[in-house]
Amino acid sequence: IVAFTRIYFWGIRRILSVRLPSFDDGRSGARLASTYYGYMSRLSALSRSVHGQVAIVTGAASGMGRATAFLLADEGAIVACVDRSAEALLEVCDTIRAAGGTVGAYALDVADAAAIGHTVTQIRNDLGPIDILINNAGVSLPVPISSPDWQRAWDTTFAVNLTAHAHFVRPCVDDLARNGAGRVVNIASTEGLGATAMMTPYTASKHAVIGLTRSLAVELGPRGITVNAVCPGPINTGMTSEIPDEAKTIFGKRRVALRRYAEPEEVAQMTLSLVLPAASFVTGHALVVDGGMTIRNA
Repeated sequence: IVAFTRIYFWGIRRILSVRLPSFDDGRSGARLASTYYGYMSRLSALSRSVHGQVAIVTGAASGMGRATAFLLADEGAIVACVDRSAEALLEVCDTIRAAGGTVGAYALDVADAAAIGHTVTQIRNDLGPIDILINNAGVSLPVPISSPDWQRAWDTTFAVNLTAHAHFVRPCVDDLARNGAGRVVNIASTEGLGATAMMTPYTASKHAVIGLTRSLAVELGPRGITVNAVCPGPINTGMTSEIPDEAKTIFGKRRVALRRYAEPEEVAQMTLSLVLPAASFVTGHALVVDGGMTIRNA
């Protein structure tokens, strides 16, 4: 104990005797960094470009998925658009091509687990190995737990909102790990952080998406793959299209710090931020994009 105490106080004296850098030393910031903290180049080493990377976006024919596909294509990514609506999917892809982007259309019901692997193989053959996976496809089927239709709603919701995410990750892992820089983003929801009545299938599935994200982040981290979730709040999408505008306005003013619903691109921009090469030390995170709804109602 005596020896430990002596070493401890010797360390404290050494710390207190170190001269910290001052801004009036007359030396450049780079030299100060070199002198006191080890050399760090002024030039950035991490890229903020996804140009040329192959990205899969599920649920790409509408809403946040469509906005994400558009944004990734605008940033130069090669986008594989996946959706069960072949007609809407072709419209999205035609729009991307007309703007000069590179894209492929893949009609698929993500609840069909057996078909997911075949679709990923087709994407790889058509566009190249996968660098980015955006698990965006989702459904919301409000139903009271006492309803005779509850079991169907539960099974369908989990198949699309959760199980499909895992089934897409599985055949993509080796591609994502090949350069030690793969990116996965799972679209969850603020329902994954709270709860709403008569939404047990949806709420439970979104909590599970966050759990899946964290577990995969731990499992795939040693291979250089980051796995994050985005938790959108009130967004103008197909899921909310039946809500009257007046009701959205009232909800926004009462519940959201920014006092409005968001547009899909505002979520897509945050998804893009998580798949950048520069986002190399962010994993297992659930990024809330809700205009301050959760903090205002905590």
